[in-house]
Amino acid sequence: MIRLLVLDVDGTMTDGGVYYDAAGNELKKFAIKDGAGIVLAHAAGIAVMICTGRECEAVRRRAAELKVDFLHQDVKDKSAFLRDFMAAQGYAREEVAYCGDDLNDLAAMALCGFVACPADAAPEVAARASCRLPQKGGEGAVRGAVEAILRRDGRWAGAVRAAFGAEV
Repeated sequence: MIRLLVLDVDGTMTDGGVYYDAAGNELKKFAIKDGAGIVLAHAAGIAVMICTGRECEAVRRRAAELKVDFLHQDVKDKSAFLRDFMAAQGYAREEVAYCGDDLNDLAAMALCGFVACPADAAPEVAARASCRLPQKGGEGAVRGAVEAILRRDGRWAGAVRAAFGAEV
């Protein structure tokens, strides 16, 4: 059963674009549906980690809004970082899911028991994913990954009830 969901940012939580305002601030667009996915993950007892190779204040703010359990930015070697994190926190391979979209995610994905990718992921990533999502990055792919995990584990209805008080 999945206990930790690891999320890439650019191309997974966002459309992969980098936007700058006139003052040079980096802006990102996040999907509200992905926020609902993180709420559902938490309702099911799944911890959420954002692990990204870039550093951005917008990511820090979104992670805080969603009460993401672990935020790690500017991670240059995601595989080494995740391997050490899993060992230190006692996560087994089959307890960790990963959602990413590009080549820099491949080595970290190999450490995880369940891998999801957005519809527009790199072909090499899609070929190794347990679940290729119908949503593109930044358009609800995280929500789709959470739903796939919870349905697979039989936790979907309970998570929806706990998070939103609704029966499905």
